Amino acid sequence: MAISPRLCASAVKINSLRLCASAVKINPLRLCGKYPPNLTFFAVKMTILHKIQRSSMHHLFYKLQIPNRQSSVANRTSQVANRKSYIVHRKSSVVTLLLLFGLTLSAQTDTLRLIFAGDIMGHAPQITSAMTAKDQYDYTPCFKYVKPILEQADIAIGNLELTLPGKPPYTGYPMFRSPNALASALKSAGFDLLVTANNHSNDARGPGVVNTIEVLRKEGFLQTGTFKDIRDRSTLYPLMIYKNGFKIALLNYTYDTNGVPTEAPTVVNLIDNEQMAADLAEARARKPHFIIVVMHWGLEYQLTENAVQREQAKFLIKNGADMVIGSHPHVVQPIRMERVAMPDGSEKEALVVYSLGNFISNQQQPNTDGGILFQVDLLKNKGNPQVRLGEHGIIPIWRYIHKNAAGKSTFYALPISRVEQNDKLVPGMPLTAQSSMAKFADGLRKRMKYKELKI
Repeated sequence: MAISPRLCASAVKINSLRLCASAVKINPLRLCGKYPPNLTFFAVKMTILHKIQRSSMHHLFYKLQIPNRQSSVANRTSQVANRKSYIVHRKSSVVTLLLLFGLTLSAQTDTLRLIFAGDIMGHAPQITSAMTAKDQYDYTPCFKYVKPILEQADIAIGNLELTLPGKPPYTGYPMFRSPNALASALKSAGFDLLVTANNHSNDARGPGVVNTIEVLRKEGFLQTGTFKDIRDRSTLYPLMIYKNGFKIALLNYTYDTNGVPTEAPTVVNLIDNEQMAADLAEARARKPHFIIVVMHWGLEYQLTENAVQREQAKFLIKNGADMVIGSHPHVVQPIRMERVAMPDGSEKEALVVYSLGNFISNQQQPNTDGGILFQVDLLKNKGNPQVRLGEHGIIPIWRYIHKNAAGKSTFYALPISRVEQNDKLVPGMPLTAQSSMAKFADGLRKRMKYKELKI
């Protein structure tokens, strides 16, 4: 049987422009914005798959007909060749189908990238270094090297372990009172959310709690952990975040406020199992896709978490937490997947970062001169509330104090791997500082043995 070249050509070749046009005809309201983009994409996909299927069937009909018993040897030979051509065509169609399937999955997956930073401290030398004139401060240079990393996050979260009283005196340890300019610099650096429940929340008393909240909200931050009054808390807690198709609930607690009482009407969230269980029940009732709890807990300067932290982490997971992020020890502690038995007899596993260490500070104790950024991608398919963890890992950070010729200091949070890749990234960095950074990085990597992300 002679095969029409025209039929073969139409069966093998699929005109992508015609397919796109067909998709538009199927979904003419797309240009009016009546249908969401994912439905349009689905219509395009189904049109393409229909074309492939119809093309394959045409090809099969014309090339696999039963040969006439009286066909010549030449005709039989031709049909064998046609069958081989059909197999090649089918393989091509399968490859096309797989590519389309992959594109569909990509287009229908929501991604939310989170970056968590450790303790943002405000020691006296940091305040002095940020002063540019009398009662004027600029912290912007401190974060210039981490800014490109933070800006890649959909939500960058930090632990603000100080107060913003709005007026002098500005002091470091033991009562952390920093200028409002620090908030502006953190916002410029790429932070989106700051948690404020920690043992220094009350360092500027009630007015300091209120001013810290107001300054952060005025700068455009999401903020939680402390509240102006109980009404403020009941309205805004748990903190609900809506981004990239995700609905996230975030909660924040501290073990204590260093014995400084919380002045009415302000509220500082304390670690209390009954209260946390009630808050997590409220979070679950709002049906978020994911629940994150940020805890200010543990013992300072200890490189491993303690039994109380593990017990609290499991309590939080059992009551609904999907991820727990820790701060306060000022050193980096392990990252673990914790598994708990749920009331219904099932098991739940959740990721716990026990301590991120310091993001920026002037602490001098061993292992306090740095910390980690923890980056995690949350993934979910469109239309499906189930969230899974995508790529996640650590980005080591080191605190570098640069002194210029006049003796003035500048504090920097340095992404270690970027400095290692480019020894000219930080001009004037002395060999002694490079050696100290390398020592910190080596110790951290040996202890953690956790995936370090390429940046």
